[in-house]
Amino acid sequence: MSAALEKQLDRLVRNGQAALLKGILHGIEKEGLRVDARGHLSQADHPRPLGSALTHSHITTDYSEALLEYITPVFRDPADALEFLADLHRFGYGAIGDELVWGASMPCDIPNEESIPIARYGSSNSGQLKHLYRVGLKYRYGKMMQTIAGIHYNFSLPDELWQVLQEQQQDRHSLQEFRSAQYFRLIRNFRRFGWLLLYLFGSSPALCSSFLRGRPHKLESLRDDTLYLPYATSLRMSDLGYSNKAQSSLGICFNHLQTYTQSLHRAIHTPHAPYEAIGLRVDGEYRQLNANILQIENEYYSDIRPKRVASAGEKPLHALQMRGVEYVEIRNLDINPFLPVGIDRQQADFLDAFLVTCLLASDDLIDDDECDRISENLARVVNRGREPGLELTFGDGERPLLDWGREILDEVGKTASVMDGNVEDSRYSRAVAAQREKLEEPDLTPSAQVLRHLREEGIGYSEFVLAQSRAHRDLLLATALQPERLEYLSRMAAASLDEQAEMEASDSLAFDEFLAQYLAS
Repeated sequence: MSAALEKQLDRLVRNGQAALLKGILHGIEKEGLRVDARGHLSQADHPRPLGSALTHSHITTDYSEALLEYITPVFRDPADALEFLADLHRFGYGAIGDELVWGASMPCDIPNEESIPIARYGSSNSGQLKHLYRVGLKYRYGKMMQTIAGIHYNFSLPDELWQVLQEQQQDRHSLQEFRSAQYFRLIRNFRRFGWLLLYLFGSSPALCSSFLRGRPHKLESLRDDTLYLPYATSLRMSDLGYSNKAQSSLGICFNHLQTYTQSLHRAIHTPHAPYEAIGLRVDGEYRQLNANILQIENEYYSDIRPKRVASAGEKPLHALQMRGVEYVEIRNLDINPFLPVGIDRQQADFLDAFLVTCLLASDDLIDDDECDRISENLARVVNRGREPGLELTFGDGERPLLDWGREILDEVGKTASVMDGNVEDSRYSRAVAAQREKLEEPDLTPSAQVLRHLREEGIGYSEFVLAQSRAHRDLLLATALQPERLEYLSRMAAASLDEQAEMEASDSLAFDEFLAQYLAS
């Protein structure tokens, strides 16, 4: 890891090109359940003042009608993305009345799956397609898993930097091919070292007992209403959360764009017997888009994804195949219940330095054995990450998490020192230093802090998050939404409603025919 990283960092500094790292682009997507004042899952429709969940660029829903998703534009400075995200919360609170945005990844107390409304997107063919995909998720995995929320951190590098890196490596492929290959290099190293992010930022060591009602599990009871594991970091990322055993046979470890897209394409077109047993259409009602391993590519659950903005009507997988990787989406971040929008500037700065390190580190491919080790390490960290003396698989043996974590942070620290040359306050190195403290003292991690609050205050998970959610709302609303931002978001909401109405009025195909054409394309 070290030799390749140091070589490329040194070249950037010697050639006066490290300033190109100032051109990193960021976007943040943050989910959050709407709950009522008592912390119960909202049964209300997506509020009309927020606009159309189908067509709005910044405010939509994910699986459930109650699961808000706030999406920022792309910014160079992550502070701007975070401020826009805060403004989306402020704007949202103006539309949801007495409701709150649940300030954690694992959901509130939910008595049964029937109380989870599936998101609705109107009567257009596109809206029905989005709804039907989520109906399929219900039949495949159950509704409860779809109430989990997280943060996605979108990251890309400027073309000028790609050109410099290509010249450094004397690569003769097209810039598009080189960029895609290097993003996959980043992704492979992220897969290797991403367990560290779960340790540092995992914030879901506990959950409401109702989440696992009727399901076997190995969690311990903190109280009748709260389950936990004493050293867990992110139960959201464990096999209790986003997992799919049917996908384990895909063997996607992100070595090349071509093999990645081929694997997903095969999964989208490979029937799966348990899903065939569900049926496509029963008693006149659709149950899923198809009976294949994946209905669409987004059903593949991963902690990181290569992404490309698709054109209107274009499938994401086709966009990747035709025009290559444009950015990566980091998907293993819990919502930190101690932060008003679940993430802060220090975490963003560390993520930037970590991701640049992953890009410039070793270009080694991942074989099947290492792929298995990666999965094992993730399982150990999400369930036992703060356990004293915990060891992770490494090569043909094992090594202490603490030693490996120190080594990774040393490398990220080298990148941070170079990135500090572009700012006045050494904030990247300070962000790394803050993570060193958490590595050396596990009680400083957000997962440990959550359990400390539950124990010291003698409260359950839901009561704790409800109090945090109220405090976050009050803190956010203490700063008024600026008139120009209010005008912009109000205009976007109105325009999105008009766009949805236009789509519904202009559809000329029956949904059956539309779906057939979509699946055949």
